Amino acid sequence: MVGPAQLLTNLAGIFAGTAEANARPEVAAKLVALDQTARTWLTAMDRAGANEVFAGLPLGTSDPNLSASFQHLYEIALAVRRPGPASDLQGNSAVRTKVLDKLQWLHANHYGDQAKGYYGNWFTWEIGISGFVGKTLALLDAPRDLVTTYLASMDAYLRNGVNGDVNLDSRFHTGANLADITTNRVVQGALLGDDLRIRKALQDQFTVFATIDPYDLKHGVTDGYYADGSFIQHSSVAYTGSYGKALLSRVVQTVKMLDGTEYAAADDLVKVVQGWVETGFAPLIFEGWMMEIVKGRAVSRPGTGYDDVAVVVEAVVDLADYAAPADAARLRSYVKFTARPTLNPNSFVSPVSVARFADIVADATIQPADLNPVASSVAFNAMDKTVHRRSGYAFALARNSERISKYEYMSGENLMPWFQGDGAYYLYLSGQDQTQAYGVDYFTTVSPYGLAGVTAPVEQRRTIPQLYGTAYYNNPTHPLHFTPSSESQNTYVYFPRGTNQHSGGATLGPYGAAGWVQSDDYAYAQRDQLPEDFVVYRNASATKSWFLLDDEIVVLAAGVGDSARAVTTTIDARPSVTTAPITLEGVLRTGRRWSGPGTADLRWLHYTNGTQSVGYYFHQQATTRVDLTPVTRSRRLVRTANPDTAVTRNVFSLSLDQPAGTRTSHAYSLLPNASRTALHTHRPVRVLTNTRRAQAIHHAGLNLTAANTFAGGPHVLPGLLIDGPASTLLQAKGRQVTVAVSDPTFDRTTISLTIPGRWLRLAEPAAGVQLTHGLLGTRLSYRTHNLHGATLSAVLR
Repeated sequence: MVGPAQLLTNLAGIFAGTAEANARPEVAAKLVALDQTARTWLTAMDRAGANEVFAGLPLGTSDPNLSASFQHLYEIALAVRRPGPASDLQGNSAVRTKVLDKLQWLHANHYGDQAKGYYGNWFTWEIGISGFVGKTLALLDAPRDLVTTYLASMDAYLRNGVNGDVNLDSRFHTGANLADITTNRVVQGALLGDDLRIRKALQDQFTVFATIDPYDLKHGVTDGYYADGSFIQHSSVAYTGSYGKALLSRVVQTVKMLDGTEYAAADDLVKVVQGWVETGFAPLIFEGWMMEIVKGRAVSRPGTGYDDVAVVVEAVVDLADYAAPADAARLRSYVKFTARPTLNPNSFVSPVSVARFADIVADATIQPADLNPVASSVAFNAMDKTVHRRSGYAFALARNSERISKYEYMSGENLMPWFQGDGAYYLYLSGQDQTQAYGVDYFTTVSPYGLAGVTAPVEQRRTIPQLYGTAYYNNPTHPLHFTPSSESQNTYVYFPRGTNQHSGGATLGPYGAAGWVQSDDYAYAQRDQLPEDFVVYRNASATKSWFLLDDEIVVLAAGVGDSARAVTTTIDARPSVTTAPITLEGVLRTGRRWSGPGTADLRWLHYTNGTQSVGYYFHQQATTRVDLTPVTRSRRLVRTANPDTAVTRNVFSLSLDQPAGTRTSHAYSLLPNASRTALHTHRPVRVLTNTRRAQAIHHAGLNLTAANTFAGGPHVLPGLLIDGPASTLLQAKGRQVTVAVSDPTFDRTTISLTIPGRWLRLAEPAAGVQLTHGLLGTRLSYRTHNLHGATLSAVLR
């Protein structure tokens, strides 16, 4: 077993490739791109001005420019170090010297002076620059004095740490950020030959492998993976698709870097990461696309959900090499299942991963297989998200609560996020190019007040830069101390939570129920404590349920409205390229045929876009507004750093309007991939109740009753008596009844319900469930204490 020297060898193999991998024809394009990138930056270096390393990146006040300068030096170092096919850059001593000289110049003029540094984003100084510099020093086998000079500064810039080291009690040193910092420190330890630094960094990093127990938090940290597969970063943001994938990538790279050394990761850690893939990532990936509900502010970036999945697939490709044989086989089958034309392996970080991916794809003995069941309903209650999947579609729902943020805005990203967690949902259809339907262009062309699923007051809001002239609210003298990365900025500006407690749901096999009470955000609730010039917005009111079936999603809403403002509820919003043929056909409640756009009291509407179709069925009278409008907007509208690229989409919108001072209810179904014939013959579910106290349906074909109760006291439904609040699913098959229950408030000790009839026994043991018999029938008591919204199920016979 060997130590630091092998770590550095492994690092070079990960990022620059190995002789064996780089000789593969499948890796050639990756190497060409790597060399071309280096040449681009060398040319820019030759054209640089007096205060630049690269032309166009002036230094002194811009931390993004400084970080980019270090990044481009690293990208040149990759081309110098890489083995494989010969190039003029490979092993080029003159280029190596040029990069090392620029590192010295940057330290002397823009990095080494602590009094001048640390402007802008803390991440740049504590994580970003350290990552690029550490790898560059390792790739170029830098002189010892340059290494020690930089490492002393890296420690000094770790200002949220303790004495230049990690602080596990710091809100900055958690989750993906902690993985980044500790990986940097492992590399630093290897450069110094410092065994203690390496071991301490690994000890700190291994804390991110622990499943978060919300009832026994370590160091007060809520960031990380939860038992139900949820991932949270920034204390309250659902973030699997951005920070979560970064954490996955980083820890797998650590496993690879430790391979063959005395620090090698234990098998149980590999098993933990595999669990993240299976329960946390796979349900959120549909036909190679990462769902929007777990991307935070990253939804406004021009990269696509397909790009996000490429990061995950690379990690899975490499993880399979360290998993147990049976697990490795399942992981490789999933890689092959996800290896669609939308996945670009040349985007992988490591040339070795490109070669491994090619081996999996070419191996005829590996059969493609999803890690998801064909039919599933997943309640990510720890992060207030729900995913429902069938072979032809996936439905993703974003909720919020006093635990989970309504949205994330930060650094000029995701400028109009206000309703992204307010019951917004995304209906992904099989065979669809999701870049045409979702991604950054969805948020660019669809009104931020008219996202699918959202109930919003009719008013005009302003972005943070419009309100305050900067990317944040600045008021350091106020008692709440508003500075760019202060806790107040997080709480009131960047990612405010809701003020509602009720947000959760239950699952029963492939079926699900989710319930949510719409609320104001924390800033509006605390407006009396905020500065006078701090702008807050009041929300509309609504109590909502989503009942998730096979070919149908039933949506109920009650108490919808506002005392002073008109309100719009958007049933769906679907942008498409202007060349796509779109047809809108429906039937009025009177039975007459109708074709839109326009306003009408519809019984059902059928939308087709080429081969894609969605049906909408209305269970009660409702005057719907059907729009089909070409929209052209710039991507810069949603993110200040986006190119000023105009995007044009035909935006189909189906919505319900109501005047100020009214309260109403809605009941409708989404029917993915439904034909007009299916809508003609559709047998609607029975809506049992739709009030602010309780919402419930019964599906006769499935013999399934699903209910959300929002208030205390007994709720009487046909065949069921529920002690609310609760989410409940009950399905009878022959002489067997299955009952699933979840606590959507996360605060109840016990939930009880009664079923008519004296069922003799539990068909099988059910943890946390007790059965008693009484005059009213069979009483089931579910112990929900400290379950964080998890579902408990019992089978009666």
